[in-house]
Amino acid sequence: MPRGGRPLTRVFGLLGKRWTGLVLAVLTESPTYFAQLRRAVPGISERMLSERLAELVDAGLVVRDVDPGPPLRVRYGVTEAGAALRPALTALGCWADEHYPGT
Repeated sequence: MPRGGRPLTRVFGLLGKRWTGLVLAVLTESPTYFAQLRRAVPGISERMLSERLAELVDAGLVVRDVDPGPPLRVRYGVTEAGAALRPALTALGCWADEHYPGT
């Protein structure tokens, strides 16, 4: 396995899942409430968003804060580790613009 292969395998095991990178990219901009986050990631279902957020929380990249309300609202933001991914996500976006044109 090439040098760095194991860390890349681990990170893409999480970030390579559908929607995860987009959810994280939105959250690196600013803390966001669940409903706002769902609107910011077109096409994602509530169930899938909940699953991806739970995985990111478990991975220590996202923090979940509950506003007691009423109404009860849940806001998500990135941890220090999650924020550290912002340059990599930005670089991937730039790479895609230049080398991987969309359909």
